[in-house]
Amino acid sequence: MSLMKTRRGKWFLLITVMVLSLAVLSGCAPSAAVTHTTEDLKNGGFWQSNVVYYFAIALDKFADWFNGEYGLAVLVMVIIVRTLILPLTIKQVKSSRAMQAIQPELQKIQKKYKDTPEKVQQETMRLFQENKVNPMAGCLPLIVQMPIFIALYNSIYYNPHLREHSFLWLELGKPDHLFILPVLAALTTFIQTRMMTKMNPMQQQGPMQFMMMIYPVLIFVMSYNFPAALPLYWVYSNIYTIVQNYFLYRNNDKHKLAIASAVKSTDDSSPAPKSKSGNKSSKGAKKSK
Repeated sequence: MSLMKTRRGKWFLLITVMVLSLAVLSGCAPSAAVTHTTEDLKNGGFWQSNVVYYFAIALDKFADWFNGEYGLAVLVMVIIVRTLILPLTIKQVKSSRAMQAIQPELQKIQKKYKDTPEKVQQETMRLFQENKVNPMAGCLPLIVQMPIFIALYNSIYYNPHLREHSFLWLELGKPDHLFILPVLAALTTFIQTRMMTKMNPMQQQGPMQFMMMIYPVLIFVMSYNFPAALPLYWVYSNIYTIVQNYFLYRNNDKHKLAIASAVKSTDDSSPAPKSKSGNKSSKGAKKSK
């Protein structure tokens, strides 16, 4: 029961982060009726002058590498950000494998203490700590990227070159109402989450499966309403994740077996009860001597 609450909590946190980001992004952008420039960021608050300004300058620099193509500049930003958070992703993968490996022990706990939910929760957390499992590790990469999304959203309005740039069929400063980019963002998000469920069968259970279906829908709605540069970032990031997960999980079964052999059993900490029949047989052996 506690494990299910943990999984629900993880996906609830992910969806909450997405909804809060939607609210923040909707409220933090400057008025579209006013023309803004990158230089205006220097006179802004702490966020504008110390984060968004340098973010916009970096995008300008990356675009210069590709003859002013800001669509490719966003791709460079994705590669840099995702590479920087790769250690968090690897930690997430290790935690996910360990979570799968301790499933038999979790089932023992739930069966042994089925009448005392508090004890189930206590023993579950002890098992997590002993085997270095963090159920919320999967949220960290997304949470870390939230400031990047917000900074990118702000820089669209303050950077006239990015705001007015055309890339393929897109105007990066305007939403893609042809539905192509929102569909790509939702589709790559679905493929990414689908890969995770196949690699981690625990996430295929009812409530988790429902939440993972909602996640691409949220991405679609946000992609339809936001300037195209932001869902373009999501598409690039999702493709990066799909390729990354292929290499991280391709030997998943072998890694799970190695982790399972190292899992600390719930019975290890409790002494084995002495067998009365064993004591009697030993006494009988002494008498026969």
